[in-house]
Amino acid sequence: MKKYDVISFGSGLVDAFIYTDIVEGSGKLCIPSGTKVLVDKVNFSVGGGGINTSVCISKIGLKSGFLGKIGHGYNSKIILRELKKANVDFLGVNGKEHAGYSFILESKSHHRTILTYKGASNLLKYDEIKLGKMNSKWVHISSLAGDSFASQKKFVDFAKRNGMKVSFNPSSYQIRKGIEPLRKMLRNTDFLSLNMEEAEMLVGKNNIYKKIHELGPSIVCITDGARPGYVSDGIYVYKYSPKKVDVKEKTGAGDVFSSTFIAGLIKTGDIKESIKAAVINSASLVSTPGSRKGLLSWKEIKGKSDKENIIIKRVNLK
Repeated sequence: MKKYDVISFGSGLVDAFIYTDIVEGSGKLCIPSGTKVLVDKVNFSVGGGGINTSVCISKIGLKSGFLGKIGHGYNSKIILRELKKANVDFLGVNGKEHAGYSFILESKSHHRTILTYKGASNLLKYDEIKLGKMNSKWVHISSLAGDSFASQKKFVDFAKRNGMKVSFNPSSYQIRKGIEPLRKMLRNTDFLSLNMEEAEMLVGKNNIYKKIHELGPSIVCITDGARPGYVSDGIYVYKYSPKKVDVKEKTGAGDVFSSTFIAGLIKTGDIKESIKAAVINSASLVSTPGSRKGLLSWKEIKGKSDKENIIIKRVNLK
């Protein structure tokens, strides 16, 4: 049985990037109803949390597998083709449903609103998973709903019973439902990645790291856009600043940060080195036009890490 470094359990979608000259108003994209709006450019790509993380892991040079349901039809064939090109093993299921779609609307000021239809991604039943193929150092869980979320909870139990470490990246729509639906998942999580808004939604604004660690995760990462981010191991908090780059492509940056961090732990076992790798790879992604074209190999990440002065400050967790 093949042993993977990371199996990513999440969505596999086709992304449509829609670039417009729509002007924002009060933090909202303002589109008049009943009219035809011309767009500047449309690009298509394969995405979704499961795809983004598994492709990133493979690019770094680790053995990567994607677990998810992708449906049937032309879009599903595109997903399988791209996984093969990226040297990612497909460990999931083809169903009778349609593959999911995301529509990424970009405004004139380059801010984005994402409309996502998960399609087959949310319809994976646990008894459809070929557990005999699930042998990995880590499993990474990205946000799903419905049958697939119920399957993820059971799969995390399976992973822990079989000595696998668990990484979890929930979405805001999952967190809005409160802690209870996530409690067991969090208790079995080794690495939890959130943005600041999601973290505050989960446990409030005070003693964030202490409260999240009490729910179970051993390592907690909280990103905050262009502002400093933090990683806590329950003893220390590591503060880092994202690299200042000319942003060309934001979509998938969070997936790349969390998956590169996991790869860093596998490669080095060191939190500081893992943060550096994640900062470098996510910065390369967002500064390169085109989905995933900016992803780096581990050799490329190390080459940049040796040259660049990425400052990480460590303080005791209070």
